[in-house]
Amino acid sequence: MVLKTFGWSFAVTALGLVAAVLYGGWTAFGLVAILSILEISLSFDNAVVNAGILKKMNAFWQRIFLTIGILIAVFGMRLVFPVVIVAISANLGPIEAVDLALTDKNQYQQYVTDAHPSIAAFGGMFLLMIFLDFVFEDREIKWLGWLERPLAKLGKIDMLSVCIAMIVLLISAMTFATHAHQHGGTYADKTETVLISGIAGLITYLVVGGLSGYFEDKLEEEEEREHEAEEAAKRSGKKVSVVQLAGKAAFFMFLYLEVLDASFSFDGVIGAFAITNDIVLMALGLGIGAMYVRSLTVYLVRQGTLDDYVYLEHGAHYAIGALAAILLVTIRYEINEVITGLIGVVLIGWSFWSSVRRNRALAAAEGKAESSDDKAEVPSGV
Repeated sequence: MVLKTFGWSFAVTALGLVAAVLYGGWTAFGLVAILSILEISLSFDNAVVNAGILKKMNAFWQRIFLTIGILIAVFGMRLVFPVVIVAISANLGPIEAVDLALTDKNQYQQYVTDAHPSIAAFGGMFLLMIFLDFVFEDREIKWLGWLERPLAKLGKIDMLSVCIAMIVLLISAMTFATHAHQHGGTYADKTETVLISGIAGLITYLVVGGLSGYFEDKLEEEEEREHEAEEAAKRSGKKVSVVQLAGKAAFFMFLYLEVLDASFSFDGVIGAFAITNDIVLMALGLGIGAMYVRSLTVYLVRQGTLDDYVYLEHGAHYAIGALAAILLVTIRYEINEVITGLIGVVLIGWSFWSSVRRNRALAAAEGKAESSDDKAEVPSGV
């Protein structure tokens, strides 16, 4: 099971490390290994959240997520995205931007660092909306009940998450963006940039999330009718197909996963520049890490880990909220990537341990109940 799920990840790791040695020797090997670990640690919460969505897809779309999805994740976010940032921020053409990335790494890093406020605002707002919509929903299973119960009551107010997100964006623009950190320790006023990018992130979330939710609901409705349709088809000798609708639903959920992955990748891509300016090594290291995140997502789905450890999803969403806050703060202040990664790991580890304790408590309660039943069945006087 492990080899089947992580086989491609192991193969990509071997090829990536060999390519790193051939490209830049053992120093490059070490940098790629560090980048891989960085990406996995920063994106573990991504895998947990992705698993919650991917489990609604069939095996075919899970394979698409691991094949086409990984190509988008590696070449799109880890290679093309940094180049696009440079091209837009420096008013360069795509070819010029690639040439700059390969020939003048210091200038390339400067452009990317200067574009960080817009990246942080976009990703921060997208992730913040995910977190708010989660905590404002009334759930049967609650992890931090003292916090989640009142938040669920507040969630009954329409559009509350959007209103709070807009307020957070305004506060960020008026505080952090007025003295945004730039390359070389300088500061600039990025208020307009942060506002526009933040609104773009909010719109992206609403559009993609709305479309995926719509088609997900359509799929669930069709699944309810599927059994009746199959029975009718058997009686009439005809076959009823719902592949087209299921395909649309799965496609938009796949699109949602890709946008989610992109948002989670922001901190990894920016953090990579603290380790190396070489875009080739960056693509290799982050690509290996992204592959493990994909495999881990599928593993969580197929093992039913989310069902066994019910608080994992909660911990991942709290990590998302923390990451959103960190991204907005980094508009002005630098925060070490190790701190960012550790916050996510601690929250998920805490939720995992809470799930283990819950499972032990339930097992102990069931054991006591069975013991009581056995005693009750024993006749008196025996």
